[in-house]
Amino acid sequence: MALPWALAVLSLLPLLSAQSPECANFTAKPITNVTLDWLSGKWFYIASILRKPEFNQSAKKVRAAFFYFTPNQTEDKIYIREYQTIEDRCVHNNSLLLVHRKNGTMVREENGIAFFTYLLLSKNSRSFMFYYYPEDKQKMGLSILADKPQLSEEQLNEFHEVMECMGMHKSEIIPTDEKKDQCGPLEKQHEEERKKEQEGAKEE
Repeated sequence: MALPWALAVLSLLPLLSAQSPECANFTAKPITNVTLDWLSGKWFYIASILRKPEFNQSAKKVRAAFFYFTPNQTEDKIYIREYQTIEDRCVHNNSLLLVHRKNGTMVREENGIAFFTYLLLSKNSRSFMFYYYPEDKQKMGLSILADKPQLSEEQLNEFHEVMECMGMHKSEIIPTDEKKDQCGPLEKQHEEERKKEQEGAKEE
C-alpha cells in the first residue's frame, strides 16, 4: 500500500499562486544536503487533506502512522521504513523516494508510474508538509508530518495557513490518532534486531 500521504502525480509547475502575497512563503524550495540531514529520523504522520477520491478513502483507513527517513545524499534518495495502522492492524513496508533537488520535489515509482510531491519545510519547528496536485482544485492534497505525534500550536497554525492558502477547509482534514497505533511492538522488535546486527558487525 502506498504511503498515507498518497504521493500524487504532479506537473512540475510553480507551487501555489505567486500572485497571492500571503502565499509567498509557502513555496517549494530547492532541496540541499542540509534539507536531507534535517529530514533524517523518525516522523509521525499527523493529518492530511486529499481530494482525489481513491486517496481520500485510503487515508481514512489510516488510524496512525510513523516513518523512519534515511537519506542518501550521494544517490539523492530517501529510504523509508513505514509503520501504518490500517484500521486495526499494523502494516510495515519499506519504500524509496527519489529526490529532485532543483524543483524541490520527491518522486516515488510504483509499477512503472512516477508519483510526485512538493516538499515544504517548516521554518521554526520540527514539521514539514507535502503538497499534491497544486494546480488542480479537484485533486489537490496536503499532508503534515512532525517529530512528535501531536502538533504544537505553531505547527497547527502553519498547517491551517497553508491549507487556507490552497483554498482548502478545516472540515476536509483527515486526522490520525496516536492512541490507535498498533505498530509499537513491531517497531520495538525491529529496533532490537537492528541493535543486535550492529553489535555483531562491531565484533567482526
